[in-house]
Amino acid sequence: MRCKDASRLVSEGFDRRLSLAELLRLRTHLAMCRGCSNYRRQMLFLRRALRRYAGGKAPGGGGHGA
Repeated sequence: MRCKDASRLVSEGFDRRLSLAELLRLRTHLAMCRGCSNYRRQMLFLRRALRRYAGGKAPGGGGHGA
């Protein structure tokens, strides 16, 4: 698997459930590729940060973060 394919699957994995074959290929690639592993960690961090930010800014949310 190329890094381009792995990064696409990382992104798609946030929006849909990956097939078993996709998940196995991705995990194998991530085990060997530090760059793609870092990309996945960064995407997880950004996703969590944006959820917290949006949670704190939601109307009626009282200004408390999730």
